Amino acid sequence: MRVVHPHDRRRRATAALGIIAVVLGALAVQFFRVQMLQSTDYMLQSESNRLRPLPVAAPRGTIFDRNGKVIADNIPGYAILILTESRDATRGTLEGLKPLLGLSDEQTENVMARYRRHEPLVVDYDADFETVSTLQERREDLPGVVIEMRPKRRYNGGPAVAHALGYVNEITAEELSDPRFSEYEQGLLVGKVGIERQYEERLQGRRGVRYLEVDALGRIVGSLAGIEEGPGDPGEDIHLTLDLELMEWIHEIFPDSLAGAVIALDPADGGVLAMYSAPTFDPNAFVGELTPEEWGALESDPGKPLLNRTVMGLYPPGSTWKLAAAAIGLDRGVVGPDEFMEEPCTGGIVRGGEFRGCWEADGHGYLDLAGAIANSCNVYFYQLGERIGLDAMIEDGTRIGFAEQCGIDLPQESRGIFPESRDFWQRQFGYEPLDGEVLSVAIGQGPNSQTPLKMAQFYLALARDGSAPTPHLIANPDPTEDWRLDVTAEDIEVLREGLRGVTSPGGTAWYRTSLEHWEVLGKTGTSQNAQDTERPHAWFTGMAGPWGKDPEIVVVVLVEFGESGSQIAAPIMAKTADFYLRKQHGIEIDTIQTLQEHDAAGRLAPWARR
Repeated sequence: MRVVHPHDRRRRATAALGIIAVVLGALAVQFFRVQMLQSTDYMLQSESNRLRPLPVAAPRGTIFDRNGKVIADNIPGYAILILTESRDATRGTLEGLKPLLGLSDEQTENVMARYRRHEPLVVDYDADFETVSTLQERREDLPGVVIEMRPKRRYNGGPAVAHALGYVNEITAEELSDPRFSEYEQGLLVGKVGIERQYEERLQGRRGVRYLEVDALGRIVGSLAGIEEGPGDPGEDIHLTLDLELMEWIHEIFPDSLAGAVIALDPADGGVLAMYSAPTFDPNAFVGELTPEEWGALESDPGKPLLNRTVMGLYPPGSTWKLAAAAIGLDRGVVGPDEFMEEPCTGGIVRGGEFRGCWEADGHGYLDLAGAIANSCNVYFYQLGERIGLDAMIEDGTRIGFAEQCGIDLPQESRGIFPESRDFWQRQFGYEPLDGEVLSVAIGQGPNSQTPLKMAQFYLALARDGSAPTPHLIANPDPTEDWRLDVTAEDIEVLREGLRGVTSPGGTAWYRTSLEHWEVLGKTGTSQNAQDTERPHAWFTGMAGPWGKDPEIVVVVLVEFGESGSQIAAPIMAKTADFYLRKQHGIEIDTIQTLQEHDAAGRLAPWARR
């Protein structure tokens, strides 16, 4: 029989106790680390398993007009989202929502096409309160459905402000790949065009977050409203130079059967008072989600309601450009204010074996520069163009900026079409131009197409001292470099005298622009176009202000296929100027404004110069 020595047992017991002590010590250290040092980490992990973060949309900044009136703000709205762990679970939940939201199979597939794992899927951007109440009552049957109260964009001017302000809609995959939107996330509403796009970063704000409680299977439990944490920061408010009431007035008076544009500028600083394009659309319709059919109808509409004609439409300026030819002639010293041309207007002139007519078949006879502007005499300007010469006309027209953008603070603006050199004809038409091309250029035809905004900037210079600030929509912009006509104050007055003759008794636009309180100066224009040679575009470009004082507003009106600038475009310009100036000077607004309207209404107009 083997006997264990007592000392051996003691050593073994001591070793066992040491091992036990080490194990208990290790457990104690681990318990201390878990319970004390890393308790926060494990609590966060537990919370992350129990809570799901959901971004909270911040209200976009409010947009004000020049008088402090709200043009765009936010009202409470509801969005319906699905937040589940898998595509199959999302589809199952969406199928349950179909009868409650009235979704078609096509709409359901369009929603599923936007599915991204671990991201909320927006089903309805603009749910009504009745729908929200129904979902709240049936929330036990709708796992993963979230009702989010979101600020809903509202455009108080509606169609009147559509092209200037633009609209918002969900950010696209293409936009998310743009470095400009590197910090944006799926589901955000962003500005698409207009001011909303131009100042997107200032208007957007910073999203907040709220947490939804879920069970072990990822199903939402507790309130669908969730636990809000951090509301985010609202977007920055911005103030514009626009006059909301003026834009609403233009929307009211513009013929609803015609397309065109109206742009009004403040001569004091070049601020845009009004920017209107017709036909228009309601930006509030984009706040929800347009169906593919609705979007397709807008895009395919032959009237092109999404096109902002004020800054993107290009049109031959016609006779409104004769003022540019006159300014170039004065600057070059090839014509004097009181000088007659060698050949009087007898209804036309022969050049290169071709008869070039004047709009007045009986002719205008001998005219000085102001008279030629007032009567829009083609024969005078043909000869002025010859004196200037094609190369000089190209050089100065390019220097003035007729081949450039104005630089307005909008994301889209068309560049004017104007030959920068003789090579233009070779590139565009495949032939070398003869000197006779200057005849067409001098009267605003030929390779010359401008936006209404560019023509407004040119007439802004005539309303001032020859300089024209960059037109802008944001109030108090950073200083911008002006461009200037190289003409003297005396030359400016000669050009204005020609414009004054258009709207004086006997002038082509007098009857339809004569106003009680204000002097109107302007120029009619009828420009040929390739789309419909029988119906030219109608222009009226001008300015207005108190009698004997500097102009206080510049207005340009373009009516597509309007045929007559004096009959169609001129009254719109006069009524626009009258409305704005009456407001500025505290005079009661009247819908009967021009002399023509007074006569039609049988109202006496003792102020009229007949």
